[in-house]
Amino acid sequence: MRQTGTRALMLTAFIHSRVANAAAFTARNGAIAFRAATSRADAAPLGASASSYADFTPEQQSKHVQDALYRVRQCNVIPDEVRQSLVPFVVDDIALGSVTPKTAEILCNALSEHDEAVPVFEITTGKETDQLLTLTAAAGTTSDSRTDAVAKATNALHDAGVVTGWRDELYPVSTAFYTTPTFLIERAAAPLLGCIEYGVHINGVVADPSTGVDKMWIARRSATKSKYPGMLDHIVAGGQPAGMGLLENVLKECGEEAGIPEDLARENVMAAGAISYAYFEPNAGPGGALTRAVMFNFDITLPSGYEPTPVDGEVDEFFTWTMEEVLESLAEDYDDPLKPNCYLVVVDFLLRRGWLSPEVDGYLDVLKELRGGTCA
Repeated sequence: MRQTGTRALMLTAFIHSRVANAAAFTARNGAIAFRAATSRADAAPLGASASSYADFTPEQQSKHVQDALYRVRQCNVIPDEVRQSLVPFVVDDIALGSVTPKTAEILCNALSEHDEAVPVFEITTGKETDQLLTLTAAAGTTSDSRTDAVAKATNALHDAGVVTGWRDELYPVSTAFYTTPTFLIERAAAPLLGCIEYGVHINGVVADPSTGVDKMWIARRSATKSKYPGMLDHIVAGGQPAGMGLLENVLKECGEEAGIPEDLARENVMAAGAISYAYFEPNAGPGGALTRAVMFNFDITLPSGYEPTPVDGEVDEFFTWTMEEVLESLAEDYDDPLKPNCYLVVVDFLLRRGWLSPEVDGYLDVLKELRGGTCA
């Protein structure tokens, strides 16, 4: 099904959901407890169960921080030559994204083979740049008209095989999460414009009954997923569609992906901040794409003995890792790692729970670079 009709109701729901959920989100976020780890003179012997960074040797602590920094930087790479060549995507003198010259050309010609079709995108000259990509007058001036016009172009690109992994899910295109979107766009096409994409990622936690120390639930993505098939992932994660509150989305995804009942999820999930990143994907479409994302982080503590269940076919299996195994997986040469952007959320968790040492060089770099992209 393609989105070409009116979006008035969806846009109204989007605006109201932002206002209604902001207070609840802030209150829940404020309830997060920070567990500060205290330094110990001696590290726990090899093989003993660790409960914080202080249970590792100084050499291990340093490696964990440097490995975490590697994983964070893996999601924040834009080559200089790409950065310098990007064409701003601007509507109403507001910069909403950035595209490669090739992608700009593709967008401008999206409807060229359709009889009597008027282009939706055009390249023009900006005040502070040689070129910029914008919407044509045919797209209109309202969110609804622009949503409909952009849908025609993205539908055509989908038919041409340029946009793949179609989701029938609309993302807001705006300068910040809490502002009214300029228009809505099909999720699969959002990276073409280099606009900010939003999502929720949930760290699944369970206390080891024998030690009381946290373990983390890990999911293995289905081999049929269009992106990162078969890789490891969070217990629950998902894009943030237009017109839906953050907690509402978390509860929905918990049920759809892991079979977690709403009452169990609502009782045990807690907001835990956000991370942001930006990187260039050279193989995303014919011209490459700039991915800019903000992920809202949540922790869900599940009862000992409870096991999540794959429901919607997006996950093949669930299993747990000890925190030592989570730390081990940060290494560059680890042979079965998590999906790259998951590591930013995991690293943030490790910082908050006292598993990365503030005693060693690189700790503050990790903290700072977890929000390496636009966090708005």
